Amino acid sequence: MPIHFTLKHTALGLALIGASTGVSASDAENFPSKPMQFLVAAGAGGGTDNFARVVRPMFEEAVGGARINVINLPAASGALAHQRTANGAPDGHTLDFASTTLVTSLAAGQNPVGLDQLTPVARMQSDVMALFVNPERFEDFDAFMTYAEENPGKVTVGGTHTASPDHMAFLSLADASGLDMNFIPYDSTGNATANVLGGNIDATTTSLSPLLSYIDAGQMAPILIFSDERLEDYPDAPTTVEYDWDLTDGNDRAIFVHADTPEAIVQRLESAFKEVYDSDDYQAYAERVNLDYREGWMDGAQYRERLENNYTLYSRLLENE
Repeated sequence: MPIHFTLKHTALGLALIGASTGVSASDAENFPSKPMQFLVAAGAGGGTDNFARVVRPMFEEAVGGARINVINLPAASGALAHQRTANGAPDGHTLDFASTTLVTSLAAGQNPVGLDQLTPVARMQSDVMALFVNPERFEDFDAFMTYAEENPGKVTVGGTHTASPDHMAFLSLADASGLDMNFIPYDSTGNATANVLGGNIDATTTSLSPLLSYIDAGQMAPILIFSDERLEDYPDAPTTVEYDWDLTDGNDRAIFVHADTPEAIVQRLESAFKEVYDSDDYQAYAERVNLDYREGWMDGAQYRERLENNYTLYSRLLENE
């Protein structure tokens, strides 16, 4: 099964696809024409689930009052959500809400749905990744790096399960820095954090938003931010780019549809989500949950390119681990 987006999606190709699936130009104009499904490739209560549920009423308004059912399909790192989307009708009424786990699990061989089977509509969030430590253990990243250099193979960094965005952040950092470190997988960010605080591991790689309460309490500190520029809230934490490491990937949250969905419907969906993204209500939500540290929006074409590049990188990192 091919694993990359194909190049068949030209205007002519999409027109032929629309004809073969019975989706006409008028269908696109009248979209949506029936109830819709938001398939969440994650469990209830997590970041992707909250994202989908917050967006739902805003999206309903943007497309003229469609009825939408949100369905959580967390099994196999969300693969079931991807399969249902890829195997369903290519009419834009089934949307796959997924995080970066979609491409990390694909690179790890855990996801049977190739990137050629889904079309990205848009990315709306990119939660910034960071390296976190107990500040009583390491004052800053230079202290951490010196310790790692002096103790090769003994530094342990935790995060959520293998082939997660946390794991990919760790592998990217180890690859770029040359530091000899080991990754310890946990079943949750909370468990990884608890093991840092308990002194069982040296650090954790994860996104900023889940650890804000620990940061505010002075229990955890981000000592390296995966970002182009220093964040206003953490001016003393250097970025990966300052060390000449091109590591700025975050934990993205995006929307996908069946790969054969006609371009007119994909564009209708993209425009509706852009309207949601630009709204005061959505921006207030993003600020409230600290997802406004950097621009979250990418249109479908931009995100397609990002996914391709990340698939290549993550495949290499996992192969060389």
